[in-house]
Amino acid sequence: MLKPDKQFEIIQRGVVEIIVEEELLRKIKKSYEEKRPLKIKAGFDPTAPDIHLGHTVLLEKMRQFQELGHEVTFLIGDFTGVIGDPSGKSEMRKPLTKEEVLENAKTYREQIFKILDRHATKIVFNSEWMSALSAEDLVRLAGKYTVARMLEREDFRVRWSNQNPISIHEFLYPLIQGYDSVVLRADIELGGTDQKFNLIVGRELQREYGQEPQSLILMPLLEGLDGIKKMSKSLGNYIGIAEPPKEIFGKIMSISDELMLRYYELLSHMSIEDLRALKEGIETGKIHPKKAKEDLALEVVERYWGKDEAIRAKEEFERVFKNKGMPDEIPVVEIEWDSDEMWVPKIMKISGLTPSASGAIRLIEQGGVTIDDVKFVDPDGKLAKGDYLFKVGKRKFIKVTSK
Repeated sequence: MLKPDKQFEIIQRGVVEIIVEEELLRKIKKSYEEKRPLKIKAGFDPTAPDIHLGHTVLLEKMRQFQELGHEVTFLIGDFTGVIGDPSGKSEMRKPLTKEEVLENAKTYREQIFKILDRHATKIVFNSEWMSALSAEDLVRLAGKYTVARMLEREDFRVRWSNQNPISIHEFLYPLIQGYDSVVLRADIELGGTDQKFNLIVGRELQREYGQEPQSLILMPLLEGLDGIKKMSKSLGNYIGIAEPPKEIFGKIMSISDELMLRYYELLSHMSIEDLRALKEGIETGKIHPKKAKEDLALEVVERYWGKDEAIRAKEEFERVFKNKGMPDEIPVVEIEWDSDEMWVPKIMKISGLTPSASGAIRLIEQGGVTIDDVKFVDPDGKLAKGDYLFKVGKRKFIKVTSK
């Protein structure tokens, strides 16, 4: 194990807030002296099937704890996932079915080991203990927190003041997440800044159950490609770790220089010293931001797809965007025209270029659609039955053919 001060320096990287710093440092020192690893917990509700780079911010911090010799538990909230986390929600969210949650959990298990050490990661499902609780046990748990304390949470308070409904089961979510920490006897819990209230509930419940309260490490919510809103699949500003290598590479190359440095801090395995040198090199002009961005794209693609695929993705990017060439492989999609002519946004939706016709309209209006090397600008336009080469944005090519 590294000395406590060095561990603390590594743990602080990219962190927004530690609750409470003195407690955490004391735990690290005690762990070092007793040669006993700390128990680190992070929970993930499998509410979507794929993991994107925003999710990996927590995973990378978990990996750091593993490398420091601590015990990491990846908690899959299959029980809480059915309830639905109300954090940051302005209205009651639709709960997922048990089948949906379990199906998504399978994908999570396949993807997390691209970051975490498979042999040093403990995976648990909170249904293991929550399903075993009786109604009486759940009532006793609910009795350990008041409605007034729940309404201190901003999203609940706003909904209450706006007279929007709050279901009783939503109050159970932070209680159950906190109870997970009691069961696991967590020393430290990791979470995004939007989870602060839930994580604090865990500290308070541990006190109620006679345990030392967990220290909390709050990580930022990673901005998406737009550099403004948090990365989200629903907003279309995400980079999925299961996306094709050339897509990941191209998307990283499209981010701003300022956002690139934030991605380096939160996602790169570069040491703290090397990161400082990189920032200094960019500031003084010794390192070109474009070169730094290429190195980041290579690192991220290699992590999820291997070195050979990372090199291919870079070569493809250079060939297509630097030399104005075409990709080596262009997907071909055969669709059935509903008449002699078809509305272009409908073609884009059916062929998989966009998830919706409205999304296609936005892209066309923004000037992001080219058909047969000609910019297409009419959102009401139609195409005669035939074969067409679509280019959407800078990276996506697809050949549409008629049946």
